[in-house]
Amino acid sequence: MRKHEIGIVVSGKMGKTAIVQVERMTQHPVYKKYIKRYTTYKAHDEENACSVGDKVMIVETRPLSKTKRWNVKKIIEKAAEV
Repeated sequence: MRKHEIGIVVSGKMGKTAIVQVERMTQHPVYKKYIKRYTTYKAHDEENACSVGDKVMIVETRPLSKTKRWNVKKIIEKAAEV
């Protein structure tokens, strides 16, 4: 079973690559308060369909380049047009 994450596209300036920010909640070891932490992944987007603000599901895959190890599986929600 491959890992999958849901996140927001924060940049789409590279060709066939989207930078996806994934949010997670972690508990502080001493104060026990929950804190938001973010991780960014470079994901392969074959059709260049993603734009900034889209909510996407990414799936782990084999290394596609030096830093790209994820693939955009589907766009869950498109960003609101302004």
